[in-house]
Amino acid sequence: MSEYALLILPSSNRVYAEASVALTRAELAVFDRAVLGGRLSDVSETTIGGVRYVTFAADRLDERDTAYLANLSSIYALFEVTGELLRPVELHRLDRFDDDLLTIPKYPGKTNEQFTKLLLNVTLLASDFAPEMLRRKFTVLDPLCGRGTTLNQALTYGFDAAGIDRDQKDFEAYSTYIQTWLKRKRVKHRVESSGLVRRERKVVGRRLQVTLAADKEAYKAGETQRLDVVNADTTRSLEFFRPGTVDLLVADAPYGVQHGSRTAEKGLARSPLALLDEAVPVWAELLRPGGAIGIAWNTHVARREEAAQLLADSGLEVLTTGPYLEFAHRVDQSIVRDVLVARRPR
Repeated sequence: MSEYALLILPSSNRVYAEASVALTRAELAVFDRAVLGGRLSDVSETTIGGVRYVTFAADRLDERDTAYLANLSSIYALFEVTGELLRPVELHRLDRFDDDLLTIPKYPGKTNEQFTKLLLNVTLLASDFAPEMLRRKFTVLDPLCGRGTTLNQALTYGFDAAGIDRDQKDFEAYSTYIQTWLKRKRVKHRVESSGLVRRERKVVGRRLQVTLAADKEAYKAGETQRLDVVNADTTRSLEFFRPGTVDLLVADAPYGVQHGSRTAEKGLARSPLALLDEAVPVWAELLRPGGAIGIAWNTHVARREEAAQLLADSGLEVLTTGPYLEFAHRVDQSIVRDVLVARRPR
């Protein structure tokens, strides 16, 4: 049995940094349950040299194990503890692009990119495809994509990314940003469509579709990724994306503080439940069997039991045990954020 010490990635967000140890322990437990065979034990917080670590014991980790752990949202470095010494463990992340794809955008209400990665991770690990994390090109949909933090994380992992949002300013801001970033970084890509979407002579939305690859060789070999972003109401997602084609659906629901949740008919509401009531049946239909959905929301404006029931009513299996109940954390005085994860049965 070996002992390991995980050094947590520093966070510029002080409040999130305070919650990072508890969130890391919960995320680590999800990885252990989904892809590490339940081999980790004695997970705890330990101070070494005046610095906080998350430590755990395990049968010696092999290259495959560390390849999974390298993608923990908060991991900065991993060490094997040998007496009083820390021996660095080499980490190979999935990342295909520089992290400035995620860190450059700054705007009010932006979700912490570390949390975005955590939400994507625990959703992926809840799916039937979790063991394929290191080799599968997942299709990720954010049905409330805003300015694209989740889309950028999916692209960084090498996945296909799709999003829909009704806010035209957010759509335009993301469209401008991603195209500028691709050009500045000289990422091989092709914009396949950009502009208005018309059906029966009526404008039903705006759409940006891009094909890209990590490098020119991959592009020539057809090893490409797809980015597909739509400016329309999320309840109309089935008009733009085919049923049963999404592996992972990840949504950061409106927190009901700076802005409410908007639905097609009910206008502005403080609680996200009105939005989820309309949207979840649509989202569930987009998921392929075995796929998973992960939703973050403010517990001050909606109870877990109510949100979970909406997912269950759409035929989704809500995960209600173990580490999936340990992600609640404070964002600010008016927001306590939690995570709800469910999968679509095969």
